Amino acid sequence: MTASGPSFEIRTPEGEDRERRVCGQCGFIDYVNPKIVAGAVVADDLGRILICRRAIAPRTGFWTLPAGYMEEGESVEAAARREAREEACADIELDALLGVYSIPRISQVQIFFRARLKSEIAPGPESQEVRLCAFEDIPRATLAFPSVHWALDDWMAARGQPAPVPVMRTQNPGDQPY
Repeated sequence: MTASGPSFEIRTPEGEDRERRVCGQCGFIDYVNPKIVAGAVVADDLGRILICRRAIAPRTGFWTLPAGYMEEGESVEAAARREAREEACADIELDALLGVYSIPRISQVQIFFRARLKSEIAPGPESQEVRLCAFEDIPRATLAFPSVHWALDDWMAARGQPAPVPVMRTQNPGDQPY
């Protein structure tokens, strides 16, 4: 250990199958695991979808669904509800798991729910604006991420079903990132 802390090196530890950050002094392995994003396709009583125009990078100015990184000690359900509050000042009720989207290129797993809007909406600190849109009026050309397209398409495919079977998708290396 140095005066400023551990001295890490990149190497393949014994018994492992890939390179990792390993402390050169004590052998501690600093595992770096994927980030989990939780979100929801939120509909009001008229079937309109809640969308948020991003006020933060990446993809500032593009439209998205309320979603974001889970916090430590938080359930995925609580994270989805918190993100709706933070991004759209929205109180939501989760109905069912909608889909699990793996994006290995950026080490993310995104978990989306189907949800019902229970309150008024307003832009939160991470949103330039929020709106409720009929599915056919969603600005598809300016959606921020592939997972937003996937979640919307999966929501539409499951619309009217009591509890949809969750969809699993993986973004492959050759797929367009946006």
